[in-house]
Amino acid sequence: MGGGGPAGTQKVTRMRNPDVPETLDGWSLLHRLYAFDRRRWLGLSAPRRDQIAREAQRALAELAAEPERDLAPVQVLGSKGDLLLVHYARGFEALAEAEARVDALEINDVLVSRSSYVSVLELGLYESSAKIHSQLRERELKPYSPAWHQAFDAAMAEQEAAAGARLWGKIPRRRYFCFYPMNKRRGEQQNWYALPYEERQHLMREHGTIGRSYHGRVNQVISGSIGFDDWEWGVDLYADDPLIFKRLIYEMRFDRASALYAEFGPFVTGLQFSIEELPQFLDARGVPRLLAPEPAAAH
Repeated sequence: MGGGGPAGTQKVTRMRNPDVPETLDGWSLLHRLYAFDRRRWLGLSAPRRDQIAREAQRALAELAAEPERDLAPVQVLGSKGDLLLVHYARGFEALAEAEARVDALEINDVLVSRSSYVSVLELGLYESSAKIHSQLRERELKPYSPAWHQAFDAAMAEQEAAAGARLWGKIPRRRYFCFYPMNKRRGEQQNWYALPYEERQHLMREHGTIGRSYHGRVNQVISGSIGFDDWEWGVDLYADDPLIFKRLIYEMRFDRASALYAEFGPFVTGLQFSIEELPQFLDARGVPRLLAPEPAAAH
């Protein structure tokens, strides 16, 4: 797992509103879902297929290896699509460059874009935000004074430094993958954003307890998409057993934060595979595998 934020990142403008939980933000994410015209692909000559596959494999491997980016391919199950590319990048500029480099590949002649999702990896700070505001009140600092802002920024910097590995870790290399977007309900009967801070904090504490009970069995990557895409959050799940997704999400449906306030978008499920296995996926020569990483060379 990598640590530390990107060099040259602009200072974040914090909300500082005691009713709004702060977030820590890391990788910029782009999910790109494609349909693959395999019949057209198999109609090409073998040398032509090999040429296109090698170009795509080389380009995707380069993106995955760059320190400011990461990439993972997923073979999607069902009719929503065939191939999903999960992009990580250190900022929207790097994300846009990665998108353009993939779009320029010849393999796009047999790929049809089905959907995409833009978000930023996010750690919510319901507990920490409340604690920071409480500490500032105890110090009797005048709200929004220079001293208050300085103390607030120092406390947030400590939070960010402690969470560096979670904000900037690479894509989990686990076989099974699930993605879905979600909202917090804002209806006439149930409105998450109208609840008092303390109640939202309590509900999220209960919600987080369930997720933590699956520690080690699943990697959960939460990304914020408010202002970026049609839903408010994206959720990526990675596991070695796909049944973990069913059990985790089913159990979470019973907690109050989900039962009363959660709205879920379409789910995409599939098998993550290694970029080296792209030709196997394209030619349908078996299910592409997720290969174990090469052992580090001895020095």
